Amino acid sequence: MREIFLAWSESLEQFVLEVIYGQRKGKRAALLRAALYSLSKVFTVAVKARRVLYNLRILRDSTLGVQVIAIGNITAGGTGKTPVVEKFARELKDAGRQVAILSRGYRSKPAPAHRRLLNKLLLREDITPPKIVSDGKSLLLDSETAGDEPYMLASNLKDVVVLVDKDRVKAGRYAIEKYGCDTLLLDDGFQYWKLRGRRRDVVLIDREQPFGNNGKLLPRGTLREPPTHLSRANIIFITKSDGNTEELRAKISNYNPKASIIECVHSPLYFEDVFTGDQHGLDLLKNKKVAALSGIALPESFEQSLISLGGDLVYTKRFVDHHRFSQQEILNAINRSKTRQADMIVTTQKDAVRFPKIDRRDLPIYFMRVEIRILKGAKDFQDCVRQICFR
Repeated sequence: MREIFLAWSESLEQFVLEVIYGQRKGKRAALLRAALYSLSKVFTVAVKARRVLYNLRILRDSTLGVQVIAIGNITAGGTGKTPVVEKFARELKDAGRQVAILSRGYRSKPAPAHRRLLNKLLLREDITPPKIVSDGKSLLLDSETAGDEPYMLASNLKDVVVLVDKDRVKAGRYAIEKYGCDTLLLDDGFQYWKLRGRRRDVVLIDREQPFGNNGKLLPRGTLREPPTHLSRANIIFITKSDGNTEELRAKISNYNPKASIIECVHSPLYFEDVFTGDQHGLDLLKNKKVAALSGIALPESFEQSLISLGGDLVYTKRFVDHHRFSQQEILNAINRSKTRQADMIVTTQKDAVRFPKIDRRDLPIYFMRVEIRILKGAKDFQDCVRQICFR
């Protein structure tokens, strides 16, 4: 039943995205865009009202007495947030902090429906412990239960605690009491206002679509907050930078003249076989015919990176963000890649954690491991880490 619902929701999400981006034509699409525009006005009022209610302390936040770093964005997906979370976690851990990453676990397996319904009906607090993806020693959950991004972070950061819970105040308290953590990283936490205190806000802006696809808020556009809300950020990362960012930096400075601005790119490290774990250098794609398979928000930069590494991109297959692949979908991708005479299939690490086991592999399937490489503002980043470590 859950699989049917997910398939239906993905189809609906794909349809709405095509309407938002103007890919759907005709009268019905135009009417839907008009309706979405009206809803985005309501959403804008709700976002601004929520901020006012927190500032007036009508809605109350919590303080846990430790350092909190909220890493997020003002758009819905596509900024390359997970590698930035990983970089902060690694740098802070290396500097001696006891780090926990707190995630809401988007599209992770939820708690049983009857328990969630009973808690709501009785208006009682959910006392269920957070999901422990990693205790800082071992990987304890699979990607379906944990969610793909928390699982990927836990896989890449063997010595960092990773917890999943929508209530990140509860998860943070658990990390402090159970594991002695003194630094909490909120993955996708810019809009999470319930946990404040000693907090720094880090916001990611995609150079290619800095303020969404059309500058409008959800659901007519892809903005989660107005750009003016960048004013509360301490650090702003421009991701996928090409160095030509003077105009964008000027716009950001208009919204927030005090924040440090750091420019970075997602730098490929190596390719790894999804099923065997064998690793290969970046010359793997050189003069090879390559098929790209992905389920991420903005796949264009991933596909372009395969070309820049010398691959001849002969086939692409895109699914919606966070898509959980079926065995048949992988086999279909293999068959279609073979008809285009591809030598291999390449996906992202975020997608690879959602791959099922398959019975046959006529083509090798690799994921591209990436990390953040800072182009401008490295001193600002190191200063930030030092200030967190020695407060």
